[in-house]
Amino acid sequence: MGNLIIIIIVGTAAGFIATRMFKLNLGVPQTIAIGVLGALIGGWVLRLLLAALGMFAGLLGQSLGPLS
Repeated sequence: MGNLIIIIIVGTAAGFIATRMFKLNLGVPQTIAIGVLGALIGGWVLRLLLAALGMFAGLLGQSLGPLS
């Protein structure tokens, strides 16, 4: 529950910054939606990337372990 609140707060700020950077004339709900969706997608991609890197590190350790 705490992570969801943080995602909403950070997403709202990111949406506000993004609409100002790209000079979009959107209302508050659309700005919040852009930011929250971006935060959710970004968090999902980051978790996927970290999981893939973790699996790669395990495979590398398993391959190099017998050599030492």
